[in-house]
Amino acid sequence: MRPGLFAFSVASIFLGAALYINVVEQPARLALDARSMVREWIPSNRRAFVMLSSLAIVSAILAYLEYARTGDVRWIIGGAVILANLPYAYYVIVPVNIWLCAIPADAAPSPARDLMRDWGLLEWGQTAIGLGAYCVFAWALVLPA
Repeated sequence: MRPGLFAFSVASIFLGAALYINVVEQPARLALDARSMVREWIPSNRRAFVMLSSLAIVSAILAYLEYARTGDVRWIIGGAVILANLPYAYYVIVPVNIWLCAIPADAAPSPARDLMRDWGLLEWGQTAIGLGAYCVFAWALVLPA
């Protein structure tokens, strides 16, 4: 069993899911009216948070197992990069989530739309984290120590 290959696969799934959120879900969400946009976003965001966090944790654990097997430090680096998703989500994205959830349903649509646009831009950070981990894991797989 090669945990590093599985860590790379899970990081690839993380990258694909984060990219899907940015390229498919967010533009479709922004096409809705403000009330529907926020109503659709709330359950979608909860599910995506659980999915991306789980993928990050599994990928990091597998990377650390590969480090224990091979001693290649790049696996530790990749695991740390993919785990950076958790503090990024908590400190950068969650404050915007709180503001979005606090907007009353009968509020003017422009604050919700502006916050949702900002949220979508912040989501690109998770895609960048996934890409970084993907690249480090690919480097470790292609050029073993």
